[in-house]
Amino acid sequence: MELNILAKFYVIGMPNNEIWAIPVNAIAMHRARFFAKKYYAGDAEKSLRLDTEPLFDNDVTEIEKWAKNNMDWSDVESCASLLRQQDSLYQQGWKKGYCEILG
Repeated sequence: MELNILAKFYVIGMPNNEIWAIPVNAIAMHRARFFAKKYYAGDAEKSLRLDTEPLFDNDVTEIEKWAKNNMDWSDVESCASLLRQQDSLYQQGWKKGYCEILG
């Protein structure tokens, strides 16, 4: 059984090689609230159900388009989950990073 699109995660790689997962529902609600003001008398749940969810379900590239073109990291930071850190960065930092002796 396939998961509902709103139960999935938008996974992104950051420049520091960390991998983060953002609930698609958070991106969808951001879009739904935007269009609710214009077309659904402020009813974000109706906007989500009638517009955003079908759009995201039919074309998952719309999730990325909305996220990248209409949202900031601060919009999703509180619900983002770190999936993976790049261990090799620690080795690079250990060998070449800033250091000092404190005492």
